[in-house]
Amino acid sequence: MESTQLLKGVLDVAVLAVLNRQDGYGYDVVRRLRAAGLAEVGDASVYGTLRRLYNGGALTSYVVPSDGGPHRKYYGINAQGRAQLEIQAKGWRDFAGSMDLLLSDRPLPDHRTTDTAQEGE
Repeated sequence: MESTQLLKGVLDVAVLAVLNRQDGYGYDVVRRLRAAGLAEVGDASVYGTLRRLYNGGALTSYVVPSDGGPHRKYYGINAQGRAQLEIQAKGWRDFAGSMDLLLSDRPLPDHRTTDTAQEGE
């Protein structure tokens, strides 16, 4: 399975998770994502995600002057971003648990009980 396709679906939650640990500037976020094993993450994708999350109200930003080069724009997660991270992390854990079950040798739950419960709703 091509990991770049999977990455597109989880890049928001991955960036939020990185910034939940510590504020960072664009390339710093890219570097930390790669260090966590997301080697195929693209610079442009991360920069676009940071801008989108910032414009959506999930991140704050501030500029830090640099003696040896251009100033850096840092991003930090705010309360809205932490709430978004919590929701997306739960969704990911639920999805990953379902996939783990499907890919394992464990028996699947009896679908008839699920179908019966849905019919009664």
